[in-house]
Amino acid sequence: MSGLALSDIVELALLLIAVGALSGFLAGAFGIGGGAILVPVFYECFRIAGVPLEVRMPLCVGTSLAVIIPTSIRSFQAHYRRGAVDTSILRMWWLPIVIGVVAGSVVARYAPERLFKIVFVCVAWSAAVRLILAREGWKFGEDLPNGLLMRVYGFCVGILSTLMGIGGGLFSNLLMTFYGRPIHQAVATSSALAVLISIPGALGYIYAGWPAAANYPAVAALQVPFALGYVSLIGAVLVMPMSLVTAPLGVRAAHAMSKRTLETAFGCYLFIVGSRFVLSLVGGQ
Repeated sequence: MSGLALSDIVELALLLIAVGALSGFLAGAFGIGGGAILVPVFYECFRIAGVPLEVRMPLCVGTSLAVIIPTSIRSFQAHYRRGAVDTSILRMWWLPIVIGVVAGSVVARYAPERLFKIVFVCVAWSAAVRLILAREGWKFGEDLPNGLLMRVYGFCVGILSTLMGIGGGLFSNLLMTFYGRPIHQAVATSSALAVLISIPGALGYIYAGWPAAANYPAVAALQVPFALGYVSLIGAVLVMPMSLVTAPLGVRAAHAMSKRTLETAFGCYLFIVGSRFVLSLVGGQ
């Protein structure tokens, strides 16, 4: 594709397979679906493959959501067997989250490319500060609210996750810890939310990106059979298998780590991936 040599294509393929292993592990460890690492790596791969800047970020986000589908299901099953998932939150959030995902998919069709990066950086860095500093006084309340506010939170989780290409764990983890829930329970419950977000989210990006192939006929990475809308089939096929293998390993690691270790590791990771897109926004690449 785009005049790449065979050695370059092999290098990209090996990189995506390795990233699949890491994203699966992170999906299990942090309940985030792995999207927070997939999106930055996809961004570099699609840049090398010659995908135009105007559609590069939404292609990364849509592909990430597609990969998250099997990974999040595998992660959720592992956490559920350990009894760590709060099903009452799922019952309250499922509908607002799905509505948020649909809204995010519509926005994705018309939004400028910079919006995806800005959302990613703002949320990732906000979460990183909260987790790394871990100030006990930084709380919204002693427990999660009921009624309208809780449903508004669910809608926000859905729409922001769809614009970032993550499974929702980044937001739900943050919210649950702000309301005093244990980080291990937040991670486990977030893995279930990732299932709710990734399936309609991936379908929405197929819809949102359908005109892209016609608008960029010379870009092979956007054409069938290499992609469906804003979902790269090549990227998804290379990443998915290893992510399924490593997701249960991440679950074991999460339950083996202390609360403080898990928070610090998650926070540092979010700061690093957010920094990549700050550089992209400044440099315009």
